[in-house]
Parts: sequence; C-alpha cells; structure tokens
Amino acid sequence: MNWKFWSKKKNNPAKKKKSAVREWTDAIIFAVIAATLIRTFFIEAYVIPTPSMERSLLVGDFLFVSKVNYGARTPITPIAFPFAHHTMPLINTKAYWDGIKLPYYRLPGLSDVKRGDVVVFNYPMDADSPLYRPVDKRENYIKRCQGIPGDTLSVVNAQVYVDGKAMPNPPGEQIDYDYTNNGTDINPQVWIDLKASTYESNPPHWFMTKESATTLKGYSNIKSVTPRVSPRGVSIPESPVYPTNPQHPVGPANLMLNGKQPDYKWNVDNYGPIIVPKKGWTVKLDSLTYPVYERCISVYENNKLEVKGNDIFINGKKTDSYTFKMNYYWMMGDNRHDSDDSRFWGFVPEDHIVGKALFIWMSWDENASFFGKIRWSRLFNGIH
Repeated sequence: MNWKFWSKKKNNPAKKKKSAVREWTDAIIFAVIAATLIRTFFIEAYVIPTPSMERSLLVGDFLFVSKVNYGARTPITPIAFPFAHHTMPLINTKAYWDGIKLPYYRLPGLSDVKRGDVVVFNYPMDADSPLYRPVDKRENYIKRCQGIPGDTLSVVNAQVYVDGKAMPNPPGEQIDYDYTNNGTDINPQVWIDLKASTYESNPPHWFMTKESATTLKGYSNIKSVTPRVSPRGVSIPESPVYPTNPQHPVGPANLMLNGKQPDYKWNVDNYGPIIVPKKGWTVKLDSLTYPVYERCISVYENNKLEVKGNDIFINGKKTDSYTFKMNYYWMMGDNRHDSDDSRFWGFVPEDHIVGKALFIWMSWDENASFFGKIRWSRLFNGIH
C-alpha cells in the first residue's frame, strides 16, 4: 500500500508550475484582500492632521483605531479603490463609485460609545454641497465624546455639564489665555517648556493647559494670566455656533419657522442646554426645537421636510413632533478654542461612527530637528 499517495500529485509532470508573475499576482491579491478585511472589520491606522485634540493628541501622532469596540460597520459604498478613502492620490478624483449603496448595518461590538471616549467618525457636513459624499466616504474626524444619546448637555464657562453634573475634563484639555507682564520680554524657551502654541493676534494669546497657565503665573515678570472665555448669554458673530452657524446651514434649504431663526445667545464657552437625540425619543417640534433637530430629521434620517407658514410637514404629513430612528452623539475637541466640533455643526449620527482610538504607535514632529522628529516618549501610549 502506498502511504505516500500525495507525492504523485506533487511530482505530477502534467501539472504546470505557476510562473513568477502569477505567484506575485496571487500574493498581491491575497494581501490586498486580507488587509482590506482587517481594516474594515478589525483595526485601522490613522494620523492626527490638526491640533484640535491637543494636548491629548498631537499633530503627527499615528494611531490604531479599533473597529471591534463599537462593532464594525459593514461597507455602505462597496465599490471603491483599495486603501483610498474618498479621493485618489495625485489625480484627486473620486476613489469610489456611489452607483451602489448598501443599507447601514453594524456588527455586534464590545461596548457602546461612552462619554470620554476618543472616537473616529465621519464628518457629517460632507453630506452637503459640493461634496455630497456617502456616509462611509466622508472625511474622518477624531474628537472626544461628551454627550451620548438622551443626555442633556450644556457648556458653562468652558466646563461641560451633562444632566446638570460637571464632566471630568480630559487630561490634555487646553484653551487660550491672555497674559500681561511687567515690561520684561518672555524668553521664547518658556513657551516651549510650557508646550504652549499661539496664532497671529495682537495682543498675542496662547493655547495651553490649566497646569501650564498656573506655571506661567509663577514667573516673576508675569503680572496676570487670564483664560479667554466668552461671556454667558452673548452670541459671538465672528464665531457663530450650531444651529445658527451660517457656514453650516442646518438643513438642505435652511428652513425656518416663521421665516426666522431664534437667537439662542450661545457661544463656544457657554452653550445649550441641548438634548442629544436617542433612538425612539419623540421631540415636540416648535420654533425653538425645530432648528436644533431639523438637520437630523432631513439630512441624516432622509425625510422630506417642509415648512408652510407655521406648519411642519414630514414626508407630506402635517406634524408637530418627530420620533428619531437613530442614536446621536456630541463630539468636542480637547483643544476647546481650536476645534471644529459639534458646537459648530451639531450631532454625529450613529451610522457615522468608525471606531475607538486605542494607542499611538508612532509620533512624528515635523517641526523638530532631524534627530528629534520621533517623539519617543509617546510611542505605544494608550489614549485616554
């Protein structure tokens, strides 16, 4: 009895050996499929492009983001070029075909999104002109979740409150400060030591953590250090917020009851209170609530919304209430005065959630000297 029957197949001269080109092609196809499955359903790498999360996350931090924690979202736009998100590199054309769109579905996850989580999500405003991108092809943003479905959220003097309770502040949270001195110039090294940053202004003011501001106060040539906090009950025309931000109209036609929007007198440091929509929650629509939830109803939940005088019509039916089909979240950057977040464009729908930021695997300082570009102390740090 021949116990080596497999050797006949192995040495079968009739079977053609794969060419080197064929072997390389098969290997590349396998690698592309495997990598696509991993980044779609398990984990994906991202890089921090802006300072909106400083000092918790820095520009040049490379992250791994888990799709498993909240449950992987199945592809909504399945026909796309591998490894390109929404735009082809170099040629700047669409990297996807939106002729086929699948329904939103999310696999079971390890947990729900929690307050304080650092979350990657699709930028909701990419739904608008001129981009009109599908949900899963909208730009990736990273912020900290401050409000979950059903929360009543407000910001009072730059402090976030949920259901009337002050929320823990992120360890790297920063805002900008004004300072005065006794006429003696400040050594530029001081700002480096404080890890502070600034932008062109007169007089200059600096973004820094509360701890850095306290340290600055201790210098002998510093007379005062004052946080720049917008006063309560005042709208700031140069920094308008949701839902009256003209840069981000709340609905497809910016519909308004009675032909006008109310002045909520909110700003980035004193905002709300506002209720974060929860699936199954029914909101009564009136002149105050309608502008806040119009975008959710029309853009994110795909209803035809019309206003005729003082009457609201949803899908052709007159109504004075709406029951939400999805959960929503409120996202804010840790760099509170340099972050494009929910205060400016509103809620993040659950179908926009991508994943949870886990840890930093590389950190690259573009402005440092050649030998100091890698921030070694940040490598493999967890994200909190």
